[in-house]
Amino acid sequence: MTSETRATDPSATGTAAETAPLDGILVADLSRVLAGPYCTMLLADLGATVIKVESAAGDDTRAWTPPEKDGISTYFMSINRNKQSIVLDFRDPDDVALVHELFRRADVAIENFKPGALAKFGLDYESARAVNPALVYASISGFGTAEGASLPGYDLVVQAVSGLMSLTGDADGPAYRAGISVFDVMTGLHAAIGILAALHHRRLTGQGQLVELNLLSSALSGLVNQTGAYTASGTVPHRMGNAHPSVYPYEVIPAKDRDMIITAANDRQFKSLCEVLGIGELATDERFRLNADRTRNRDQMHSLLMERVAQWNADDLFIALNDAGVPCGPINSIREGIELAERLGLEPRVTVGAGDEQVDLVRNPIGFSNASLRYEHPPPGLGEHGDDIRDWLSTPQSSAETER
Repeated sequence: MTSETRATDPSATGTAAETAPLDGILVADLSRVLAGPYCTMLLADLGATVIKVESAAGDDTRAWTPPEKDGISTYFMSINRNKQSIVLDFRDPDDVALVHELFRRADVAIENFKPGALAKFGLDYESARAVNPALVYASISGFGTAEGASLPGYDLVVQAVSGLMSLTGDADGPAYRAGISVFDVMTGLHAAIGILAALHHRRLTGQGQLVELNLLSSALSGLVNQTGAYTASGTVPHRMGNAHPSVYPYEVIPAKDRDMIITAANDRQFKSLCEVLGIGELATDERFRLNADRTRNRDQMHSLLMERVAQWNADDLFIALNDAGVPCGPINSIREGIELAERLGLEPRVTVGAGDEQVDLVRNPIGFSNASLRYEHPPPGLGEHGDDIRDWLSTPQSSAETER
């Protein structure tokens, strides 16, 4: 491979000022769609060299349009920057041998095939460990490797069976899914955490290991207080629209021109909210003085808040409440959310690539005081780096590379 693609020597690092946290880490990415690719994009942003292994048909999300930019799926683009793509056929022994060589050189491998599917090609964890005992091998499934192994893992299905959809929507209306594949993203984050922990463990022991994740377990963990309510007390949460089961107010309240989110998660915030709205006496009313009282008597307070908030324009109330220390905000579109982040100096956009390949994507949210992130390459074309990667895998490693 060329030096430009950074895979001639995956352990190479830049200067101290340019070093990314995962410089020198090589990732064999056999994952598709969202959970795995999101994880490996985060690792790539952190400096890892990620080689994306695809079938001749390519990652499913390459075909997920609209929307698109210059004929390329924006879904695919949003989770595949900083990667290199090679097409390999797992039914071809020569291509399987190349994957084995990639495993031998890699620090991390990640896959999200149905449990057992890769074993018939000799690409499962046991096969990979035989090639490289120091490999950290992350495996993502929908429902684990026991009784749920045969179940296909789709985020929408997990939103349904985990209980999330029973919590989402109006109390007397139908269940709704979240606006994104929330558990795919959550599992991708959990995978990144598990991989980084396993890499640290390898530093201590010299041994790699299998890191297993599944969407349902990530979902149940990510439902935090809602699943905790059941496991700790037997309480089964239910749909409450935009309301919170344990805090009030914590919901949508219409202002004069558009809807607002207003929260008062403690008694001090509630007092400040009442003062701004000109109903300071409610803060000392025994029905509403403490959070537990407000939550219990929310129906009595709701009409009072609705009446007062409806007298304000959303932008004016946003300023007044934030000045008073009360968390709130208008319900924005995605465009308005990006624009708000820009006004706040959060720099949400990052430009990846150059010339005709240049594309604006969403910045990695992690910041470092003594390291840098990398945004070197736009999402790859299918098999774009195949020739270079094949040449590199076919070239014997130096002793320094072998011992890294």
